[in-house]
Formats: sequence, C-alpha cells, structure tokens
Amino acid sequence: MTTLSRNPYVRLVKPGIVGGNLVSTAGGFLLAARGAVEVRLLVATLVGVALVVAGGCVINNVIDRDIDARMVRTASRPMVTGAVGVPTASVYGGLLAGGGMLLLALIAGPLAATVAAFGLVIYVGPYSLWFKRRSPVSVLVGSLAGATPPVIGYCAVTGRLDAAAVILFAMFALWQIPHSDAIAVLRRHDYAAAGVPTYPFRHGIAATRQRILVSIGAFAATSVALPFAGFTGLAYLCTAVACGGYWLHLAATGPAPMHERSWAKRVFLASLGCLLALCVLMAVDFR
Repeated sequence: MTTLSRNPYVRLVKPGIVGGNLVSTAGGFLLAARGAVEVRLLVATLVGVALVVAGGCVINNVIDRDIDARMVRTASRPMVTGAVGVPTASVYGGLLAGGGMLLLALIAGPLAATVAAFGLVIYVGPYSLWFKRRSPVSVLVGSLAGATPPVIGYCAVTGRLDAAAVILFAMFALWQIPHSDAIAVLRRHDYAAAGVPTYPFRHGIAATRQRILVSIGAFAATSVALPFAGFTGLAYLCTAVACGGYWLHLAATGPAPMHERSWAKRVFLASLGCLLALCVLMAVDFR
C-alpha cells in the first residue's frame, strides 16, 4: 500500500468506485461525441463527475461508520478509527460534491449537473440513509444512482435526454444488480455481522442466483438496443452479445455449495470486463 493510498482523505473518497464511474462517464461522452471530442469539455466532465462521486463516497462513509465498525473488511476505515472526524468529513464531502456540481453546471451544462444531482441525492438519501439498512431493495435503489455517470457524459455533449440516454440509463442500472449481488455473496458473512439485509442474507444463494440470471439477461437485452436504435455499429453489437452470453454462462454454471465464493468472484470479475468492453466499443463504434 502506497503512502497516498494510506492517506485517510484519499481512502474516504473510495478511488476504485470513482475510477469505475469515470469509465462509464467516458463511454457515454464518447458515444455522444461521435469522434468530435472537445477535450476541455471531456476533462471538465470527468473531473466534475469524479468530484461528485468522491463527495458522495465521503458522505456515505460518514453515514455508514457504525456499520463499517462491525465488518472486518471496513473496520480500519478512517471514520471508524477516528482518523477523520465527522464534522471534518462532512464538510470535505460537501465541498467535493458541491465543487463537482458547480463545474458540471458551468461547463458541461445544467442537464448534466441535474443528472449528477439526481444520482447524488439517491445515493446519499434513500440508498445510504434508509434502504441499505432495512431492505434488499437497496440494490435496486442504488442502481439508479450508479446508472447516472454514462448519462452525465452523454448529456454533457448533447444537452438533451434522448433514446440513447434512456438506453444507457436502463443498461447501467441493470448492470448494477448482478454486480452488487455478486459482491453481497462474496461478503455475505461481513454484511450479516453488521446486520445489513442483503439479498443473499435474506433469501439465500439459490434465489440470489436466479435474480442474477434474470438481471444479466435483462442487461444483455438492453445493451443490444443501442445498435438496433442506430447509435452503435456491428462491432459493438457482436461485443454486447458475446459479453452478455459469457456473463450469463458464468452465472448459470454454479454455484456448488462449497464454491459459492469462487462462483461469485467469477460473476463479479465478468461484470467489470463487460462494463469495460462495452464502454470502449460504444466510444469507438458509434454511428
């Protein structure tokens, strides 16, 4: 672990989550740009989204500090150890999110900023404050926030919500469900210790597997809507079919009772591979 990664203020922003959101933001932006990339706008959009997501993660750390204290994986987070105080972290998160929103509003446009605000409010409010602590529905609620980055990128270029923006939102919301359920299986003992009512904890692995299969199927069907609607080409279509089919195959082959974690890890890693591949293809195979 590097000195930078040990810094409590860096850890609070959850760099891995920020990075993943930037990949999907860039995919939506480049799909809309269709090769005519305005570098200043792209940089401003990515920085704005990074700040908003980082701010949301900091505030989530503040809200979840009692849950994090009961899980092995998160017991060393800065809010749990006291490395950063609640007032300081709250101001830090607010400044990050507010700065990102202002940057998006001034350069990416009011629509992009509004979509970012929607995602932030859903993540900090209904998801973190209510559903995560009370119901497995939290994954569905959180998916609405997780689906906003590609739409922000798209709207920064176009300034409008059209069919492509709707497809992107639906596609990335559906992607979040099997991705998050796989994480819940991987960490179900930690979540159970903290009293977080994940879907595997409430309904078991077999039911979780069924939900993963259904959501992957819905994601795969939605992902091919982009080429059929005329927004991407054949290369994207072939990649979407291959990714959806492979991810569905992995999810369908398991898990045996003694290999639930390895199955969930494969499903989780496949989700990341699908996300990256489709974002790259939508960026280069536009029509």
